[in-house]
Amino acid sequence: MTEATPGRRGGRQLPTADELRIWRDFIETTAALSSRLESRLQSDSSLSTGDYAVLLALSEAEGQAMRSSELAAHIGWERSRLSHHLGRMERRGLLRRRECATVPRGAEVLLTTAGAEAFKGATFPHLRTIRELFVDALTPDQVVAAGEIAAALRAHLDVLGSSQAIPDSE
Repeated sequence: MTEATPGRRGGRQLPTADELRIWRDFIETTAALSSRLESRLQSDSSLSTGDYAVLLALSEAEGQAMRSSELAAHIGWERSRLSHHLGRMERRGLLRRRECATVPRGAEVLLTTAGAEAFKGATFPHLRTIRELFVDALTPDQVVAAGEIAAALRAHLDVLGSSQAIPDSE
């Protein structure tokens, strides 16, 4: 802990000017990176990053199928958002939905042959883009540090949970 992180010394404080500058750099850079990844994936494969996330999850799932509620939790989406997205993907033949035999009113999402082929065709160019835009911009130590930062942020968010409580402002 350093003197540059006063928010961790006790009571809640607002971020310092330096912390806010770093925060803005972080947010603006991740937004630019996400935008470029999305654009390249779309131009290389006609898939959105949402399509790719769904296809990745299904391709890794046992039997290339998942319950829709499980899929939503896995990719971090609200169930209504996923439902609309799955409808669009289903119309394109990338997946299909069926009633879940074991859960009343449950739905299961299955990867189709066309979806598996689309995912396979998108993966190499997408991984090449990740290498170009992210990995190649950093030293090996910075890649490790980025992983540690991401893990720390994820763990912090997990601790906060889904309570969506708004902290007191002081």
